[in-house]
Amino acid sequence: MARKMKVYSRVAEIPAGDAPDVITEGCLVLEGGAWRGLYTQGALDVLMQHGINFQTTIGVSAGAMSATGYLSGQIGFCPRINLTHRNDPAYTGLGAVKKEHGVTGFTYLFNELMGGETPLNRERFDDPARRLVAVATNVHTGEPFYFEKGTCNIFRAIQASATVPYVSRPVVIGGQPYLDGGCSVKIPYDHAAEEGHRKIMIIRTQDRTYRRKEKKESAFDKVLYGRHPAFIRAMEKASTDYNDVLDRMDADMREGKCFVLAPSRPVGISRFESDVEKIGALYELGRTDMEAQMENLLAYLR
Repeated sequence: MARKMKVYSRVAEIPAGDAPDVITEGCLVLEGGAWRGLYTQGALDVLMQHGINFQTTIGVSAGAMSATGYLSGQIGFCPRINLTHRNDPAYTGLGAVKKEHGVTGFTYLFNELMGGETPLNRERFDDPARRLVAVATNVHTGEPFYFEKGTCNIFRAIQASATVPYVSRPVVIGGQPYLDGGCSVKIPYDHAAEEGHRKIMIIRTQDRTYRRKEKKESAFDKVLYGRHPAFIRAMEKASTDYNDVLDRMDADMREGKCFVLAPSRPVGISRFESDVEKIGALYELGRTDMEAQMENLLAYLR
């Protein structure tokens, strides 16, 4: 007899409804972090409830995936899927590995889960008035590539952005192999600044004190990616770049140049966390932190 799939105990309390159809000037930057992305989804639900729908969203990995429900204006859309299906083997388990050669069943996610009882609002998601950029890393060059909605198959790009290295096959787009955007740029704050946005908000998935340890090339890297030395160098450099950009963001926020939301306490879940109560609590933390900072965010956006 099959075991009953574990679902978050408070999934029925996740809010629903449509965000007001207004556009907020500025750019929203979403960090990745696998299941830590539930923090982002909690914050995004609160943003939508307050009618804050940024004109541009740039997402890396889990950040790009979390952006789908935000662009479609569907409050609770992404967290409801994730907190119901975290332990669904077709989504994140052996079924996904067998069918899609990776830890996430993207075909199942995009076709079955996002097309279920309450499907993704494609009309609103596809609206050209709002931009979505998904960042992936080119395995040949080690460089980030910024795929933009309306110029590509954005769901294929989101898959590439969130395809975990080591345990997944690269996603081929236009004849080029891509993996997780975080392999080259973990928070694309500099890209947002270079685009000239007057207002930039960043949602992190680690607390403000967190910094990454320096990554060194391993024998495993050589075995899997020895034919792609630029990709190995990009992964080694990404941690140092990440720490540098965090320092710049902190300095810029003090000067009023950007707004950073980060977890108010250390995030104690693993990259592949399977405990739905833990990731559900992280969703609630994202909601709580965003509500606590809403007055400050509104003041920044004025």
